[in-house]
Amino acid sequence: MKKLKTALINLQCEMVAQRNIVNPDYISWLQYDILYQLNKQKEILPSELSILLGTSRTKLSKALKELKTLEYIQQYPNKLDGRELYTSISKKGKDFLNNVLEKHNSLYETTNEVLTQEEQDKFEELSTKVSNALKEKRVNNYE
Repeated sequence: MKKLKTALINLQCEMVAQRNIVNPDYISWLQYDILYQLNKQKEILPSELSILLGTSRTKLSKALKELKTLEYIQQYPNKLDGRELYTSISKKGKDFLNNVLEKHNSLYETTNEVLTQEEQDKFEELSTKVSNALKEKRVNNYE
């Protein structure tokens, strides 16, 4: 069990280091995650985004304000409740995210080089299983 814990910590550290390398505008982790989620959907309310990302509304609000200043997101009022703003990713935000994601290809290339096809398939299966379990726990804690 100790080996698994060490392996997970090492992998997380390497992923963080890779993320730092490809972040030219030095946006925060939360801001990157916001852009990533917004890129997957057309628009979302901050309350929903807060649950999805497992962060407080206060932290999310600050991150959204900074992303809006950078012109990476757009916001407009909810017609049913003007206090909430629908949020979507802007073209500038998509361009930034696509640039970062393109640079993330080194992760794929390295993995492709060091793992056999069978190992890649198993890694994908197990990574998805753990990611989904972590996400489910986080989301359930906010409900």
